[in-house]
Amino acid sequence: MTSDAARRVRSPSRVPPPPPGDTGRAPDPPPDDASDGSGGRSAPGFASRLSLRTRVGALAALGVGLAVTLTALAAYLTVSSQLQSSIDEGLQNRAEQAVTTTLGDPEQLARVPSAAILATDIRIALLRADGTAFAAVGADSAPPMGDPELEVARGDSPESVRTTDLRGDSYRVVAVPAQPGFALVLGQSTAQTEELLDRLRLVSFIAGGVGIVLATWAGLSIARAGLRPVRQLTQAAEHVAATGQLEPIEVTGSDEIARLAHAFNAMLAALSEARLRQSRLVADAGHELRTPLTSMRTNLDLLAQSEASGGLAAADRTQLIADTRAQAVELSTLVGDLVELSREDPPAGSREQVDVADVVRDALSRVRRRAPGVAFAADLHSWFVQGDATQLGRAATNLLDNAAKFSPPHGTVTVTLREGVLDVCDEGPGIAEVDLPRVFDRFYRSSEARGLPGSGLGLAIVKAAAERHGGSVEAGRAGSGGARLTMRLPGASSAALD
Repeated sequence: MTSDAARRVRSPSRVPPPPPGDTGRAPDPPPDDASDGSGGRSAPGFASRLSLRTRVGALAALGVGLAVTLTALAAYLTVSSQLQSSIDEGLQNRAEQAVTTTLGDPEQLARVPSAAILATDIRIALLRADGTAFAAVGADSAPPMGDPELEVARGDSPESVRTTDLRGDSYRVVAVPAQPGFALVLGQSTAQTEELLDRLRLVSFIAGGVGIVLATWAGLSIARAGLRPVRQLTQAAEHVAATGQLEPIEVTGSDEIARLAHAFNAMLAALSEARLRQSRLVADAGHELRTPLTSMRTNLDLLAQSEASGGLAAADRTQLIADTRAQAVELSTLVGDLVELSREDPPAGSREQVDVADVVRDALSRVRRRAPGVAFAADLHSWFVQGDATQLGRAATNLLDNAAKFSPPHGTVTVTLREGVLDVCDEGPGIAEVDLPRVFDRFYRSSEARGLPGSGLGLAIVKAAAERHGGSVEAGRAGSGGARLTMRLPGASSAALD
């Protein structure tokens, strides 16, 4: 290129500043007068109306969406920063190289072709401190220039690096000092960089959308598989509610859901057992109540018929009345036993410190009057419990009555109380091995006891009273060959005794 080809051009006019208050952002939308003040939120409780599987899928999609967004944003910012740094560094290096290789005539510096600095997309110009610019092939080839480049030419700034527009195209412009009063200005278009960033944004958007869709699908699939046992539990509960059949469900695995299923099956088993006991109690109670009621009705019918036919002998009338009274007493006793068994634990306020030895002594005094033909040998040591004296007295009385009922005439019942263990041993026939596990069940009566008076609830009341006081009962064989019934009661704490 010859020197005649160089042309002096004025620097482009300065870019006017933006009008006051213009921040480059889109104006805020006007308020919506039709808004109901809810901020666009959905009605309360909307999330709670969604199924758990839908919520899990939505949470998975939200989590992946946030992760993809943050990752794409970080990648975009990193690539954008690296590309801009690379352009800046390349422009600065080329500008310094051009200044070094053409340190002579300023016009020669301005005529350095782009190919000489290994770039064909770079605009080169030499800017004088007075605003005059020298371009290689005229004004059209000059990079955009303004105040920052003038400050470098005047020596007010060591260098200038910025991004600006030239006829609608974005350029990265670098200015370095060339000679006193001059600045070498290089400008490179950012079109390729912006195209690369646009592709990166598109790829990130597509990958993020695919990732969110896959995450939603995976979340729904995992939720469907993970909540299958819960769905089975729900169906089982609905089946129980609809049919009343307490059938356990099949359980697989050992995770928390499996434990919940095992707990649900245990609850069903407990409910089934409770229903069975209730049915058995109702059936047994009806059977036991039927006998005295039938006897009382028969005796009353006989009395009524005798009155219509002229009356009964005094002895027969007395016998019928005695039988009716006995059946009424038996019926009252049976109803009382049923009420006692149906009682819940007494309130804490009704519990007090009770000496079990005094309770047993009171029971012995009552049973001795009812069974004068039986001897009682007692060895009682004080033992304090926190409980209900009435319940404990009823339990002790039932144990002693049971021993007296099965004792032979002039037999001896041995009663001992040591360290909270009450043993009652008789000299009767004892309890058969097959009956030992069931003697404390409600309405259970062994074959030897079916001909004796009683309802089969006495020992069940003993068991209920012991369990309400945190104790236990046990049946076995005494050294004399008779029955040995044991009730264990935990002692009251030292704080309670104080």
